Formats: sequence, structure tokens, C-alpha cells
Amino acid sequence: MARYTDANCKLCRRERTKLFLKGDKCFTDKCPLEKRNYPPGQHGNSRRSRMTDYAVQLREKQKVKKTYGILEKQFRKYFAEATRRRGVTGDNLIGILESRLDNTIYRLGLALSRKAARQLILHRHITVNGKIVNIPSYLLKAGDVIKIRERSKKIEVFHEAMKRMKDNMLMPWLSLDKANMSGTYLNEPDRADVPFIGNEQLIVELYSK
Repeated sequence: MARYTDANCKLCRRERTKLFLKGDKCFTDKCPLEKRNYPPGQHGNSRRSRMTDYAVQLREKQKVKKTYGILEKQFRKYFAEATRRRGVTGDNLIGILESRLDNTIYRLGLALSRKAARQLILHRHITVNGKIVNIPSYLLKAGDVIKIRERSKKIEVFHEAMKRMKDNMLMPWLSLDKANMSGTYLNEPDRADVPFIGNEQLIVELYSK
């Protein structure tokens, strides 16, 4: 399957905002966006004409896709599902994205980034309700219990993650048991609780054309 393999920091520079794709580096002065807050490339720092409404909507969609590490085909499926559900389409879309297993591993603090979380899942370190799940896009349901496999608990990266994770960092729709290295997906989050910098309504407008 196609996957972006170039430098992650280029994605942040293209959107001119931090997408938190490099873990702890994003919170230090080593983040390239701190010194080069303009798109990559030869003409990235030159003046550009005002973007059209379509361009603004497109960039918003690209920002969300890059943040969650999703390709276009899968993103369209999520949007179609969000449209079928009751309620506000934009809120539904963010709720679906947040229910992905790789995102939840990241939110629980078991991985520094969503990309790192995908690797942990693919390497079969994660179980959901007692069964190994190696699909990063697996959508969780309320009450699902995510846990580190018993044979994987001795890996140092998980112990370091538990030390780094503070109670005030935990999202309100998740619970975390540090002693057992497990977490529970309590419910689909309310849009207001999701710390996401973006305007999903622009995405709805883009796909509604």
C-alpha cells in the first residue's frame, strides 16, 4: 500500500502548522517549523497570491489527512460513514478518526507519535479485548480494552512511556491503567474535547461540491 516516506517535518512546513508527527521533537526548538515557517522547496519563502476558497478547503483536508496518517481512499470512506451517521458530519468525522486504534495508542501515551503507534500494532504488541489486533485502522467501540501483550511488557519503550504519561494529559474519553499497561476506550469523544487545530466544516464543504 502507498505510504509517505519523505521527511515528516516537510508536511508540517507545507501546512505551516505543527502536526506533531515527530513526538518529543515537536516540543523543542529543534522543530524545523520554529526556524522555517514556510513551505519546503525553492520558492517556499517567496510571496504567494491569495488562495482561493477551494485551495483553503483542500489544504484543510490535507492537514487532517497528514495529522492522522490517512490516504485519500480511506479518508473518503470515513467521510461517507460520517455523512450516514446522525448528527453533524464534521463532528462525526473527527469522532471516527479519533476511534482508530493507532490514534488511541498515541492518545494513551504508549507511543510518541501515530506513526510509532502503527509500528507497535503491526508488530503485534497490542491486544483489543484480549485478542491481538495488527490493523492500525481498526475502529474501536465504547468499552473496548486496549492492552500491551504480556510478552511485550518487558520492552523498555513501554515503561518509559508510562513514566512520561501524566494524568492531566489523558483525554476524557479514555482511561489508563499504568500498572497493567492497558487503557479503555470509554466512548466516542465530543468534538469540543478533541485537541485538534482545524476546521472540519471546510472539509464538509469541499466534499459537498
